Amino acid sequence: QVQLVESGGGLVQPGGSLRLSCAASRSIFSLNVMGWYRQAPGKQRDVVARITSVGITNYADSVKGRFTISRNNTKNTVYLQMNSLKPEDTAVYYCYAQRWGTEYWGQGTQVTVSS
Repeated sequence: QVQLVESGGGLVQPGGSLRLSCAASRSIFSLNVMGWYRQAPGKQRDVVARITSVGITNYADSVKGRFTISRNNTKNTVYLQMNSLKPEDTAVYYCYAQRWGTEYWGQGTQVTVSS
């Protein structure tokens, strides 16, 4: 079992930045993939960024060049640095982890981009 706890969401103006954190209850070395998904009202949950246990990353086209996913193995934490935020980035952001085919989700954190 893996518990994931997100933090760092909030209200930010267009063009601003936020950093989301996801703390895992066990060593992230044991997690094959970690990542971030988001879900806007009335839309499906979509992948934002993912990072493997060996540090390979991939991003949704809509966030490439603006968002960066990273990990701190000593803190068992994955981060999502979000820059140049746009109103269309508004959503609930969920932390995700996968371990040998089993998926885990955090409770979500709201990100609102508005002036």
